[in-house]
Amino acid sequence: MTRVHAPHLQNRVLPTGEFHAVSARGTMMGNRGILHDDQKRLGRARWTHQAWVTCVLTFKGRHREVMGPRKYTELFFLDEAVALAAGHRPCGECRRAEYLKFRGCWDTAHGPAQDLKSIDRHMHQDRVSRTRAQIRHSASLNTLPDGTFILYDMQPHLVWGPDLLCYTPERYSNRFKRPSIDEATVMTPRATLAVLHAGYRPALHPTATSDHG
Repeated sequence: MTRVHAPHLQNRVLPTGEFHAVSARGTMMGNRGILHDDQKRLGRARWTHQAWVTCVLTFKGRHREVMGPRKYTELFFLDEAVALAAGHRPCGECRRAEYLKFRGCWDTAHGPAQDLKSIDRHMHQDRVSRTRAQIRHSASLNTLPDGTFILYDMQPHLVWGPDLLCYTPERYSNRFKRPSIDEATVMTPRATLAVLHAGYRPALHPTATSDHG
């Protein structure tokens, strides 16, 4: 499916879980149901089901209008680490291999899942509160696995290897060594953090692994 990011629509999701309108194209797309009206404006809802998935931008040559009438709202992320922080998981169709890896790491971390709906319920409990706010928690920075998002100096930062990378909607920047912090504020939900601890590694934006990221 060919999915083209439409600039200036409020469909870019940040690691904080917030929705913004930016023109920068991400590398992943997501789905939480129909969240927009016929004028491509978002309402109050930020999901209509608990199966929050992350998809590739192109799949089998399919085409769709972004925020088409009565179609699910296409959400966009800089990369999969951002999507995981926002509460999403890999799609079982267009990202089948990654989905199976995620399921395997889920079973290692949480025990064998009864079914996919039970995973989505567990993830939903850990990602948003009753007020729709992102649920955050604390952990020692030195214990966090690659792919985790934290708040550092009030800004989202990606944990990758020995470093932290500052997030912007366009790219990662300002790479520096992890400081010693006993109580880092973690945005990646607890259930997903356990999957990262079990060995799942998200697909990253190229600036995360470049020398000039």
